[in-house]
Amino acid sequence: MKRKSFLTALGLLPIFPTMKLNELNKLTSAFSSTPTMPALFVGHGNPMNAITDNEYGHAWQQLGKTLPKPNAVLCISAHWETKGTFVTAMQKPKTIHDFGGFPKALFDVQYPAPGSEELAKETKAGITKTNIEFDYDWGLDHGSWSVLKHIYPNADVPVVEMSLDNRQSPQWHFELAKELAALRNKGILIVGSGNMVHNLRAVDFNMAGGFDWAIEANETMKKLIAERDFKSLADYRSLGRAVQLAVPTPEHYLPLLYALGLAGQNESISLFNDKAEIGSITMTSLLIGKN
Repeated sequence: MKRKSFLTALGLLPIFPTMKLNELNKLTSAFSSTPTMPALFVGHGNPMNAITDNEYGHAWQQLGKTLPKPNAVLCISAHWETKGTFVTAMQKPKTIHDFGGFPKALFDVQYPAPGSEELAKETKAGITKTNIEFDYDWGLDHGSWSVLKHIYPNADVPVVEMSLDNRQSPQWHFELAKELAALRNKGILIVGSGNMVHNLRAVDFNMAGGFDWAIEANETMKKLIAERDFKSLADYRSLGRAVQLAVPTPEHYLPLLYALGLAGQNESISLFNDKAEIGSITMTSLLIGKN
């Protein structure tokens, strides 16, 4: 049955002749209501974490064992910046190896998770702050697959990526995240993937921990998260020199604001992988909501 005939049969078109398409989409959602899914901010760090047996991968694997199995994943990755906001809408997103200088074994990794046109449509229908466009060319960059291959190693959960509009302010992204919150009640796991502290120019591969300023910035951010002072975190440029060094460009920080924008007033926010490495990267990650 065609969509228009189906809606007519339900009596929706005669009753609501002026109803907008996105409102109709909500009424005919492909995803049924579920208990509220947790949300994540994941510090993904070095792409080699995808194939290295280390504490970060172990923590991600544990998430896969303890989180409720989602209907699909919506990932906001630091590695997809665009003019405008896009969601992947293809059936079979490709595995993107968006890096260089690493061993062949990393380039050989494929993560064949299916896409979800249904989730792409659901995401577009729920957003009023901006126009969401469908993308059929991108795929899954390492901000998503390097982590998800540990959480869902069988690649059996559909994955959609949403891009970062690099023309917009941090506060704009935080507000946009709030409009995604309804997806959590439809079995969607929303994952922001970046790093709270991420300064590639200052990296020291001989250093096991973090520079003093990196530790200071990370502690400042964690304190504001604990105080639920998300407004100050969105206005991170006013948080002092250490944070300025920690966030020289916004793309790895913005996924944190998406996760915080999803947090309900009374939801727990717990830390994991809270560690600095190679001087200027922190892997600190957040689990929002109880699993």
